[in-house]
Amino acid sequence: MLIQSEFVDIGTPTGDMRTYVHRPLEASQYPTILFYSEIFQQTGPIERAAKIMASHGYVVLVPEVFHELNPIGTVLNYDDAGREKGNADKAAKDVEGYDSDNQAMIDWVKKQSWSNGHIGAMGFCIGGHLAFRAALNPEVKATACFYATDLHTNTIPNKPGQHSMERLDDIKGELLMIWGKQDTHIPTSNRVEIHNQLLKTDIVFSWHEFNAQHAFMRDEGERYDPELAALCYQITLRMFSRTLY
Repeated sequence: MLIQSEFVDIGTPTGDMRTYVHRPLEASQYPTILFYSEIFQQTGPIERAAKIMASHGYVVLVPEVFHELNPIGTVLNYDDAGREKGNADKAAKDVEGYDSDNQAMIDWVKKQSWSNGHIGAMGFCIGGHLAFRAALNPEVKATACFYATDLHTNTIPNKPGQHSMERLDDIKGELLMIWGKQDTHIPTSNRVEIHNQLLKTDIVFSWHEFNAQHAFMRDEGERYDPELAALCYQITLRMFSRTLY
């Protein structure tokens, strides 16, 4: 499916949020996927991943997740300086900002002629956690979390009593959790901890662990696994086709 790309600056309680919109070229009504990036914001790999999803019949929104802390249009490099800056932004942003960002995008989507009214979420790395965070909103019907960082720590969010895993009862949609067994950011014991907590709930979820490292979906760098990435796109698209159409 041919696609088009544009951007919009969506107003939020913490300032305008540059949001990149990738959607099918053919005029129709489509489901929306809120796609949360790594700490580096919309890099080339994130943009290409969003376009892959859009080409299957979805409107994909990629927000600048740390818009309060950077000039509009900021993209960090995949290097030590970029990681240091991104991790500092991750620690600095208040948790309420993530929730209000989600709601601002949802409210904007509802006003668009191309929206069929159904909304999902997905994300990589910290974006996997932010997608999980979006799932706390009852209007999000399905969420795919790829190697979500900090679900097992108190780093994000940074306020007592507001951690995402403490609000599992708020999740009403379906979850897809995808992990790499060789991911040093989320060791086996921590994945087991997250899995066990989900098993104690009534959430409908799928759990997949693959022989892969952190960031195996990123289509540059030595950790990229193209075959596995293709499989994970298929799994994700199957869930969204069941829940958002």
